[in-house]
Amino acid sequence: MAPLDSLARPLKALRVSVTDRCNFRCPYCMPRESFGDGFSFLERKEILSFEEILRLVRIFAGLGVDKVRLTGGEPLLRKGLPHLVEELVRIPGLRDLALTTNGSLLRTLAEPLKRAGLGRLTVSLDSLDPVRFQQNSDSTVPLAQVLDGLEAAREAGFRGTKLNCVLRRGVNDADILPLAGFARDHGLTLRFIEFMDVGTWNGWRLDSVVPAAEVAEVISRRWPLERFRKDSPDCVAQHWRYLDGAGELGLIASVTEPFCSGCDRARLSADGSLYTCLFAPDGMNLKTFMRSGASDEDLAALVAARWKRRDDRYSELRSEATAGLPRPEMFRIGG
Repeated sequence: MAPLDSLARPLKALRVSVTDRCNFRCPYCMPRESFGDGFSFLERKEILSFEEILRLVRIFAGLGVDKVRLTGGEPLLRKGLPHLVEELVRIPGLRDLALTTNGSLLRTLAEPLKRAGLGRLTVSLDSLDPVRFQQNSDSTVPLAQVLDGLEAAREAGFRGTKLNCVLRRGVNDADILPLAGFARDHGLTLRFIEFMDVGTWNGWRLDSVVPAAEVAEVISRRWPLERFRKDSPDCVAQHWRYLDGAGELGLIASVTEPFCSGCDRARLSADGSLYTCLFAPDGMNLKTFMRSGASDEDLAALVAARWKRRDDRYSELRSEATAGLPRPEMFRIGG
């Protein structure tokens, strides 16, 4: 049975960062002025090996985790990723294995990942305007390459692919309707995410947030929506559907309508640290214990004990008092 934290939240989901590296420099995650060409990423020996990831995921599955999402950085930069997927899907108890990517390498990797057993894909896409896309990604990757990656995912047999868009006022809020129309036309589920104060260097300000309620209003004026509920209490997104039957829309209102009370997620960083919140100031380094000879039973006890002490609810407490608290960078723990 999954351990419960101090607020009676079970441990059911795990996000695993397989690398801290990325070929984009999105300002809300890895702004180039702080993480440019001279930035030192983790050395290979500091990153969990596939064998270590598999061992830890088995331990988490033994504690009740049944959903795993692979993240980064950009996870498709990790060499041999389809092999890791192939091994992960064999772990008893896991019912859902997903991956979040910027989509730039999907033309090459979508088919091998599908063949290995990956269940679902989420692709980050912040604009359909080539200029704004370039500004948002701050990379040499053109928008067309990501759109081609989405097509490669469709060809490989991925169904129900999600698009994630982080909205920022005055930056890409003009993309709300174009992205909604694109998702409707291509049978994709789009999720708009409120800009969050993750990390230290992304220049977050409250007036940069586009509230989910405003997004719903903008879209509903063009394509009428209705909100509905899904059974799972741990779902982070508000669920909306188009009245004309053209699919669903997700709104993640982590700033204006926090959902801490239903959060069942743990995060494993690329260097093996366990974080119990996206905003947790530090993590427990499981890699150190593992490489020092800890048994599976020892590691399971460490994880369970840490989860039981968990009282994180940063988004519900967000205020001037929390503004100066240290927070990990999003690319370190996979968002």
